[in-house]
Amino acid sequence: MRIPPPASAPAMLRFYYSLAPNPMKVALFLEEAGLAYEAIPVDTRKGEQHAPAFRAINPNGKVPAIVDGDVAVFDSGAILLYLGEKTGKFMPPATPAARAPLLSWMFFVASGLGPFCGQAVHFEKYAPEKLPYAQKRYLFEARRHLSIVDARLASRRHMLGDDYTIVDMNVWGWARLAPFVLGDEGAWTSFPNLKRLVDEITARPAAQRALALKERHAFKTEMDDEARRAMFQHL
Repeated sequence: MRIPPPASAPAMLRFYYSLAPNPMKVALFLEEAGLAYEAIPVDTRKGEQHAPAFRAINPNGKVPAIVDGDVAVFDSGAILLYLGEKTGKFMPPATPAARAPLLSWMFFVASGLGPFCGQAVHFEKYAPEKLPYAQKRYLFEARRHLSIVDARLASRRHMLGDDYTIVDMNVWGWARLAPFVLGDEGAWTSFPNLKRLVDEITARPAAQRALALKERHAFKTEMDDEARRAMFQHL
C-alpha cells in the first residue's frame, strides 16, 4: 500500500508509463529536467490501463499520464507542454514568433507523425488479417511524415533552431523507431538529418536513464488472447 506523504510535504509527481514511444518522451523530459518522480508501470497487455483508478486519471485509458499534486495530465504532447511551461525548461522564448512553430510542430507530431507511425505498426504487425490498402496507406504516411521532419532538420540543428526543446523530445519518441515502423532496416538512409538528431538525443545521459526504465519492471511481452482483448477491444 502506498503511504501518503505528510501534509507539509509536496506530493511527488507520479508518472504512469509503459515502454511505448509516447511514455518514453515524457520519461526523457523528466530526466532532462531533473524532476523527482515516481514511475508507476501500466502493463497494457494485461489491461491495466482499463482499471477504474487509472481511467479516473486518463478517461482515454492510454499511457502516459502524470499526476502532479492535484493536477492530472494525459497525452504525451500535453504533458510535455505542461511540464515545459511549468518548469520553464526546454521551451523557446515566450513570444508569438517563437510560440507559433512550437505549437505547430507539437501538434504535427500529435496529429500526424505519432498516429501514422502507430497505425503503420498496427497494420503491419498486429492486425488479425492483412489489409494491403491499410498497410500501404499507413506506411506511406509514416514515411511522408518522417520525411517532413528530415527536411526540417536539413537547415537547423534542432526542430526549432539551435536550442534543444520539447519538440525534439516529442519527435524522438517515434522517430528513433523508424526502421521498426517502416519494416526497413535500411530506412535511415532516407532520413540522414533525422538520424543525426535521434542519435544525438539517444546519446544524452538523460535519454539513457529514460530508456533504462525497462529494467525497473518486467512488462508482459506475449501478444496472446489476453493482450489482444486488452489492447484491441474492437476485436
